[in-house]
Amino acid sequence: MAMNISDLDLRGVSDALARRDVTSVQATEAYLGRIEQHDRVLQSYITVMGDQALARAKAADAESERGRRRGPLHGVPIAIKDLIAVAGVRMTSGSRLFAEHVPARDAFVTRRLFDAGAVILGKLSMHEWAFGRPATDGPFPTGRNPWDVRRAPAGSSSGSAVAAAAGLCAGALGSDTGGSVRGPASMTGLVGHKPTYGLVSRSGVLTMCWSLDHVGPMTRGVWDSAAILHAIAGADPEDTSTRGARPQDYLATLEGGARGLRLGVLRRFYVDWPALNDEVRSAALAAFDVLKGEGASLHDVDAPSLEISMAAWAPFLAETYEYHRENLRTRPEGYRESLRPRVLMGALFTGADFLRAQRLRERFRREVDALFAHVDLLVFPGQAAPAVRFEDFPMKGLAPASLRFTAPWNLLGLPAVVVPCGFSREGLPVSIQIVGRTFDDATVLRLARAYERVTDWHTRRPDPARWTL
Repeated sequence: MAMNISDLDLRGVSDALARRDVTSVQATEAYLGRIEQHDRVLQSYITVMGDQALARAKAADAESERGRRRGPLHGVPIAIKDLIAVAGVRMTSGSRLFAEHVPARDAFVTRRLFDAGAVILGKLSMHEWAFGRPATDGPFPTGRNPWDVRRAPAGSSSGSAVAAAAGLCAGALGSDTGGSVRGPASMTGLVGHKPTYGLVSRSGVLTMCWSLDHVGPMTRGVWDSAAILHAIAGADPEDTSTRGARPQDYLATLEGGARGLRLGVLRRFYVDWPALNDEVRSAALAAFDVLKGEGASLHDVDAPSLEISMAAWAPFLAETYEYHRENLRTRPEGYRESLRPRVLMGALFTGADFLRAQRLRERFRREVDALFAHVDLLVFPGQAAPAVRFEDFPMKGLAPASLRFTAPWNLLGLPAVVVPCGFSREGLPVSIQIVGRTFDDATVLRLARAYERVTDWHTRRPDPARWTL
């Protein structure tokens, strides 16, 4: 095998498999070798499923030999966050409480990936219960940013970001309650897509917050994310939130370009926010100019209720507390000190608080719906700043500044994607974010691809020679 699999995006791996330039077994072995070589430093995997992955790769190759190819994920090695169930494989959620938990059934998205012919390499590290803080110690460290291993990749889908960005898998699944797909993707130079709420099932996925949780892809390219979404989207009788799911062929419209799309720039709340990193702001504004050059029109828009969106998001953490209530009472020592008080904060919200949050959410929704009567998509920077060193990560408080850019869109359940748009002076990735109408994930991905197609940020790779401590 002459090619270096780790340099390819998922599409490159898929095409190589389709041409039979490489077999699924060869690709799987290459990724497993790279994990063995580098993950002692990067710490992206909790469990490597080597034997199972090779068995599925052999089965995929056998199907290919018979002339059957299930689709673009056939034989492609990917990995999934360790709160997504794979039958017979431990699922820890990054917690000592679940250190030996082994589910008996696959999650819905796991079954969909297997049905699409994908090979799952293993389970990826994460912030504890998808709500903890970065950790470099203990049984479940949360991963190191491959652009600078002394920096955090953000959370909570930290391992998913690290593995995909470092070429330790062809793509990954993460989960996003307040930004846990988009934040780590922004910090590691990936495309991170939070699908419309209810488009992708959460059955078999451990909960942070039922009303806000999403499962989505984290990849090196927009095509890659569209291919994964195409495989995992759809209604699931075991997740009632998916009853209205309206999946599409996300690859079919991907090359439609930006021409004619009306883009609402949320300037006051995001672009002009004084705490926004200057390099992020400059890169985002340059990206918007690129989209304008591709035929999109830009319109300054505003949703005043963005100012209170975090006040509406926070009371939903009562759901997080309810999920953990019994374990907090009987096994509090099972939680890291940095997580326990954050979960307990959920107990402080009253029923009246929750009802007020619901009213605020609906007010916010009406404002954004009104914007979508005049624009097709909303655009703004992906995050507040590039990745920070572990020692500088805010370890106190409920909501770091980065949640300002992501959590409001969980509240509304709208599709949102981040796509890399540059690098800071220190060589750290930055991104823009695109938000669309409910179930219009195809247009969100289309615009992301239109930007990606005329830029090269997504082709840059971190240097393995720097993966030392």
